[in-house]
Amino acid sequence: MSTFYITTPLYYVNDEPHIGHAYTTILADVLSRFRKNLGQDVYFLTGTDEHGQKVQEASLKRNMTPKEHADEYVKRFKNAWIDLDVKYDFFIRTTDLNHKHRVKEILTFLFEKGDIYFDEYEGLYSVSEERFITEKEKEEGDFREIKKIKEKNYFFKMSLYQKRLIEHINNNSNFIQPTSRKNEILSFLKKPLNDLCISRPKTRLSWGIELPFDSDYVTYVWFDALINYISGVGWNQDKDKFERYWPANCHLMAKDIVTTHCVYWPTMLMACDIELPKKIFAHGWWLVDDVKMSKSLGNVIKPLDLANEYGSDSLRYYLMKNMVLGQDATFTLDSFIKRYNADLANDYGNVINRVFVLINKYFNSLVPEPGEYSQTDNDFVKNFEGVEGKIFNFIEEMKIHDLAEYIFSLIRSINKYLEQKAPWKTYKEYPNQKETTATTLYLAIESIRLCSQMLNPIMPNKTSIVLDAINAKKISFKFGEIKSGQKISSVSTLFPRIDL
Repeated sequence: MSTFYITTPLYYVNDEPHIGHAYTTILADVLSRFRKNLGQDVYFLTGTDEHGQKVQEASLKRNMTPKEHADEYVKRFKNAWIDLDVKYDFFIRTTDLNHKHRVKEILTFLFEKGDIYFDEYEGLYSVSEERFITEKEKEEGDFREIKKIKEKNYFFKMSLYQKRLIEHINNNSNFIQPTSRKNEILSFLKKPLNDLCISRPKTRLSWGIELPFDSDYVTYVWFDALINYISGVGWNQDKDKFERYWPANCHLMAKDIVTTHCVYWPTMLMACDIELPKKIFAHGWWLVDDVKMSKSLGNVIKPLDLANEYGSDSLRYYLMKNMVLGQDATFTLDSFIKRYNADLANDYGNVINRVFVLINKYFNSLVPEPGEYSQTDNDFVKNFEGVEGKIFNFIEEMKIHDLAEYIFSLIRSINKYLEQKAPWKTYKEYPNQKETTATTLYLAIESIRLCSQMLNPIMPNKTSIVLDAINAKKISFKFGEIKSGQKISSVSTLFPRIDL
């Protein structure tokens, strides 16, 4: 059985889950579920980044310890993923004892190897990003608070690995995706790469993992957090597990943290003689009315508010359908409701209601026995040939919006087929030809089974109601799996229309 290891970034515990967090995590969940349905052994990791200056400052303002502050925010993320039907395999926290041990082991290894050295540095420090920045970054970026700092720190010899990293990116076309992000990183690497400051003096910051070779310093939050991708999968602790899943097949993230993941992280791994991940994929931002979300603008979309009002399936579907991976996407409530009504209420919900009602009415809620297929029947069944391969190709190419459209094109084909065959008409006008009606409804209920199983990773709740009603829990992408004569349960309206 092939394995697949997928990760989200670790979310910082100074914020409530917003639509950006939700998108990345739901996307990872959708990819994980699709691959599991295709028979792969999947490991899906997510978690929280809990150290650093912002957490320390926030906890002081709230008169609590940083750990108490982190514990509270971790619950918010975990509860959000429950409410949004995210099923991860492991939730890692950077305050976990196991993670701390792995970070210290890497620091010790690199220090003894000579890849970490002590030096004095004077430069511009971004408080919001908790890192030193260049004059050019200051001019081109949007940093809310910048300080000039002169202090002694420990540095990782990142510059040693610049040439090797450029060669790896050029020799592995899928390593950084989409291409625009790859080009961005290669452009960044055209200039000499600075060494990375990987410590903070305790006089300025005490909330972090203490350096194993100097108790006066703690580890820089990014150097600590990135190590989660290997500490969370058994590095230096569970050899079998680590060899089973590493290298990661896909690190998912938003485009604003691509440099840390495509420069810091690979050079850290190279220095430790650990194989690099296979793919780093940076998706775009969710905008609100074409403006990036921010607390100061007050336009942050809370995913749980939408899920509570319209259902988690509706939100999951909208997010997967409305963003082309790699590009930005704009959220509006109007577009959300239109997508809900058109696809979920009209197409999917309507066809289920029609077919279930007709089988109940004409065949006492038993799946009918099909007769000989007509040309129209054969043409309809051809739509479902090779669906498993198509699903695999879509997820391999990270085209989830196209996959969603493909599934709904099949759902729309069921409605079209019913209009062509008009089983309500053949049943009334040709009572002696019940077989024709039976064939139509058999093919319709079987195609609903197939579409619901295909759609299940995106919308696990409502599709499970349908699949339970027709006793189709076993995943199969072959046409003709549903058994004639089996009882089907009634299904209430899945997606009531929303009035604009």
